[in-house]
Amino acid sequence: MARETGSPNAQRTEEERVRAREERERRRRGGEAEQHPPLPPPLPPLAESAQPIVVEPSPRVPRGSSDRSAAGRAVVLLATLAALAVAALAIVLLIHRAERKAPAPPPAPRIVRVLIPEGYTADQIDVLAREDGLRGDYLKALATAVHRGRLHPSRYGAPRGTRSLEGFLFPATYELYAGAPSAQLVSEQLLAFRRNFGGGEVDRARKLGVTPYGLLTIASIVEREAGSAHDRPLVAAVIYNRLRLGMTLGVDATLRYALRDFEHPLTEAQLARNTPYNTRLHTGLPPTPIANPGAAAIAAAAHPAHVSYLYYVAGADGCGELVFSTGFGQFEHDAATYREALRRNGGNVPTCKRR
Repeated sequence: MARETGSPNAQRTEEERVRAREERERRRRGGEAEQHPPLPPPLPPLAESAQPIVVEPSPRVPRGSSDRSAAGRAVVLLATLAALAVAALAIVLLIHRAERKAPAPPPAPRIVRVLIPEGYTADQIDVLAREDGLRGDYLKALATAVHRGRLHPSRYGAPRGTRSLEGFLFPATYELYAGAPSAQLVSEQLLAFRRNFGGGEVDRARKLGVTPYGLLTIASIVEREAGSAHDRPLVAAVIYNRLRLGMTLGVDATLRYALRDFEHPLTEAQLARNTPYNTRLHTGLPPTPIANPGAAAIAAAAHPAHVSYLYYVAGADGCGELVFSTGFGQFEHDAATYREALRRNGGNVPTCKRR
């Protein structure tokens, strides 16, 4: 029997063939998917502000050229280090050479304190100057000072031609460089004298009836005779009183100055020696001061006590104070008391028991 196109059976057959073909195509595609995995999903789009990262490939340097550059840098580094070492060594050598050639700094000059006690004479100061290491002869420096007119005793009323500076060498403590010339000490003493003996003392001398040089001489006697501040104006009063009466002063210290001996007892022969400084024999003041008085003795000579004493003698108690009297009889009694105290103490001055 003949077929009819377009019949239901024919249509199913055709659909089966299509499904078969699609199945074959699906299976074929499934095999390819197993051989090639699926691609990753595409990256999300960049934000508008983000910039793409661009990695530039580093330039390729030939291996030989890199080795040569490293070697060059090492050579430069070594040369720099060597130059620095040479420079450091040169600096050390220069410093060492400078230290060897530079002279050592001189030591600081040493200061000496020249202490001149009140009542010292020029001869005694000369000994002190040598002991303290001053240069040159102190007594020659005095003569040079007079010759050059550093001080003129005649301007103070000394007899014309007086060459002695005794009395003008003010006692004090002077700080000088070790080894300083003795002339420097003389200059400073004369300067200190002018500070301590000026117009006031000159005016007082005129009122007391003496020259300024005479007042200075009286001050030197007070310095040698009085051992306390209490006795100084009293001794000055005794001197002025005896001068006004035309009496000899009878001060042994003036004779001791001429003998250059202030320590040993005077002998009868020495007491009888005829010298202008023997005030037991000659009236008036000695020719020059007998010591270099300090400010206290100068003040006492300028302002003596208002007393009528004419005599004094050392106290028998050995305390250094003097016993004053107006009459000769009382003086003899006080002197005998003193001699008896010496005899009882074996010829020595008694020890003071009040101290």
